[in-house]
Amino acid sequence: MREEKQAKHHNPVGIEQQEWKKRRLNDRLKQTLTIASPIFLLCLWEFLSQTDLIDVRFFPPPTEILRTFYNMIVSGELFHHIWISLYRIFAGFLLGAIPGIVIGLLMGLYSPIRHFISPIVMALMPIPTLALLPIIIILFGIGDFSKIVTIAGSVFFPVVINTTAGVVNIDSIYLDVAKNYGANSKDFFFKIALPGSLPVMMEGIQMGQAIALLTIVAAEMMGATSGIGYLIWTSYKAFLLKEMFVGLILISFFGYLFSLVLRFLQKKILPWR
Repeated sequence: MREEKQAKHHNPVGIEQQEWKKRRLNDRLKQTLTIASPIFLLCLWEFLSQTDLIDVRFFPPPTEILRTFYNMIVSGELFHHIWISLYRIFAGFLLGAIPGIVIGLLMGLYSPIRHFISPIVMALMPIPTLALLPIIIILFGIGDFSKIVTIAGSVFFPVVINTTAGVVNIDSIYLDVAKNYGANSKDFFFKIALPGSLPVMMEGIQMGQAIALLTIVAAEMMGATSGIGYLIWTSYKAFLLKEMFVGLILISFFGYLFSLVLRFLQKKILPWR
């Protein structure tokens, strides 16, 4: 018996299998908890509403909100608002993230560019983009493009700052090796700065997508005739709180969905993290 125990103890394959099973069990437990928490919250909300422990005029039961959600889908009204908002979010995100990545890489690689642009970025970053919305509307009108520019301005700053930090924090040995092998500016840009800054850059992009969702709701509440933010605001003013909660839940859902997509991309792009 003692020899069998010692054999099991010194069996690396068996130990590795046990560790793998433990990791799988922990992953399943985490997934279960992730799914259980919103379900628990909805069940608690439903119970409190049905028992009149909370005022249903302000917090209608989730079942009633779900019924309203279904009716809005059947009527086609909801798809129109979702499509408009997603178009503005994606267009604004790309318009802010792509220049942010390019400028961030340049600032990280070249000290003169960093010292020239940093004061401008640091001066403009504390100003909420929504505070500039009246100026943006004057310049670009009240159409979709003004909303896109507003989102782009909000996304740009976290992306450019994180990308710059990612390049600056690259170990200097990689730059020295590239110089010794005669790397040109293109090689520095695409083979060193871009992959080296990806871990920190992705954090900035993650932050940017969250800010984009916050911005689109506020931007559509002012000077818009469609979109999820417009739906939330007009429903609130008309005291149609079920429709308002539908809009709020949609924003929450898209925020969680975008976060999952970016995390998936991050695992694919950065498998070592």
